[in-house]
Amino acid sequence: MHIQLIKPNEQYKDKILDYKAEFVANNEVLHGSAGLDKIDNFEEWYRLILQNSSEHTVMQGLVPASTFIAVDENDEIVGMIDIRHRLNDFLFKQGGHIGYSVRKSQRRKGYATKMLSMALDVCKSLGIEKCLITCDKTNIASARTIMKSGGILENEIIYGEEIISRYWISL
Repeated sequence: MHIQLIKPNEQYKDKILDYKAEFVANNEVLHGSAGLDKIDNFEEWYRLILQNSSEHTVMQGLVPASTFIAVDENDEIVGMIDIRHRLNDFLFKQGGHIGYSVRKSQRRKGYATKMLSMALDVCKSLGIEKCLITCDKTNIASARTIMKSGGILENEIIYGEEIISRYWISL
């Protein structure tokens, strides 16, 4: 299995929209997409991820982030991952440094573990020494991926109606 993390661009517009459509069709939350599921227009989403990638241009209340698509050897998108360069209060509680998703048709193939490993390398290059990753307590697959990548459960917190598991990975 070979994948690359690539910054989204116009070349992948249709594939990104197909990725989003698969989550919508399955009534699933699209984690790690920098809000793709909340925006109807690709161009608006693309402009926002570019704007939010820099400390100098990030929208007020957000933190700079790097968003990637995970592309396989056939140039198909298997996942998305969003790396937050630092934490604010919300991310410290609920979102963490990294959010990710793998499309339903590509799960249980090791893509999440590979994506997370590559994202942790990016975190290290950003100077992050301890990386916080969270998941819903009921998301057993994500918890296993995080633990397989070195995640140590710090605690579980109630956030709204969810129980959030908070894991730290030392880099």
